[in-house]
Amino acid sequence: MSEREIEKKVSPQLLDRGCLLCSEAKPHYCHRRLVAEYLNKQWGNIKVCHL
Repeated sequence: MSEREIEKKVSPQLLDRGCLLCSEAKPHYCHRRLVAEYLNKQWGNIKVCHL
């Protein structure tokens, strides 16, 4: 993610009230968790809710 600099390719406004989805049964195997944690370090103020 850092090599691809996703924080520069996706804006916080694009993800505002958005939802990242995947099919993993548990959050610790989930790619969306990694993306959310990474973007939170870059942007701050990211709320993660596992459904």
